[in-house]
Amino acid sequence: MAKQVRQVTQARPAKAGQGPGGRPAAVGRAVVTWLRSLRGRTIALAAGSLAVVAAVVVAGTLILGHDDRPPIPDTRARHYDDVDACLLTDDKGITAGTTAAEVWQGMQDASLKTHARVSYAPVTGEQSAANARPFLNSLLQRSCDVVLAVGRPEVSAAAQTAPQYRKVRFVLVGAGGGESAGANVTRLDTGDTLRADVAGAVERAVDGRA
Repeated sequence: MAKQVRQVTQARPAKAGQGPGGRPAAVGRAVVTWLRSLRGRTIALAAGSLAVVAAVVVAGTLILGHDDRPPIPDTRARHYDDVDACLLTDDKGITAGTTAAEVWQGMQDASLKTHARVSYAPVTGEQSAANARPFLNSLLQRSCDVVLAVGRPEVSAAAQTAPQYRKVRFVLVGAGGGESAGANVTRLDTGDTLRADVAGAVERAVDGRA
């Protein structure tokens, strides 16, 4: 009986890169290396950007810190003292060409020098001292420190009320009110110098409160 001979085929050697240290491992190492290099470049770029920003901030601080020039004031803002000069007029108010308009200009001139606030109130309705008195009382209730009156009924009402308000300065312009002027009353005549006379009277009244 013939012997059967089993042929044993010798195993082929594994290809390079198929084992633990083969091709997949090489690819992985390449990816890791690339990621590390990318991370390094990113960090370097970020660090460079931060350095530039820091340099700009430092330079700006040094420039602003050594600027000895005073700040530019806001020309739109105007400071007023806590003093009010109020004008009582007839129903025409401060219409251009009227005596009240000239008085108002004098008050504005005084405001530029004394920083007092100025305002006016026209008497509407019947032009009489009796009707003017509520309008005058409204100015006094608003704590007007200097009260000016122009127009016969308005001047008459102010002259009658002045003795009751000794701390308020009254400037009466033109005719009206035959009452004797008290220490807190100044009378002014109309004329070419009315604007300057009003400005001076208001300035003295404001300074007298100091």
